[in-house]
Amino acid sequence: MVEYDEIYAQLDYRFDDSSLLERALTHRSHGPANYERLEFLGDSILSLVVSEWLYHRFSDLTEGKLSRMRAAIVRKDTLANVARELRLGEALILGEGEKKSGGFNRDSILADCLEAVIGAIFLDRGLDASKSFIIQKFAPHLSKLRSDSVYKDFKSRLQEYLQQRGLPVPQYIVVSVVGEPHQQTFEVECQVDGVAETFAATGASRRIAEQTAAKTAYKALLGVCT
Repeated sequence: MVEYDEIYAQLDYRFDDSSLLERALTHRSHGPANYERLEFLGDSILSLVVSEWLYHRFSDLTEGKLSRMRAAIVRKDTLANVARELRLGEALILGEGEKKSGGFNRDSILADCLEAVIGAIFLDRGLDASKSFIIQKFAPHLSKLRSDSVYKDFKSRLQEYLQQRGLPVPQYIVVSVVGEPHQQTFEVECQVDGVAETFAATGASRRIAEQTAAKTAYKALLGVCT
């Protein structure tokens, strides 16, 4: 059996079933027995726990503001930062290709691995254990949230801007995806009803490209109307 004393110390949690941790640390590049199913489970648990925390902490906020605050916590870069604090990258089990390409330090892999660890804790000891782990490890990030500084991303800003004027929501079209699976570049077009111009952008993920295209569209439309 693999020894995980060091990672147990970083997590401040010792698994009753250590095979769950091994699975949570195994990337799909290593084989079919990987963390993807645990990641699916952990993603839902993380969203639930953060949602409950925000619900009780900010009792005066609307659903929209609570959703944006939750998004600020469960987004990939925040998860990757927490994973680095826990040194999960050092314990990742990767295929040779991912090892050579630096997968142990890639945000997307670290974020997915952290969600898988959360899912593994849930299966190991239940919701209370996974909730305790999330609140403890995300405490520095949760403590920074303020009700008067809720950030609206540009997709949200653009959608609200259009809806206020009785216009349909924008459409985001993936024009191309270039590169190897572990290092892709997405090109996305943002199309706004009634506007001939399309607003294109590229990014390392579809989400990033969509946000950048929305930002371009929002600023262009605001410029036209002011």
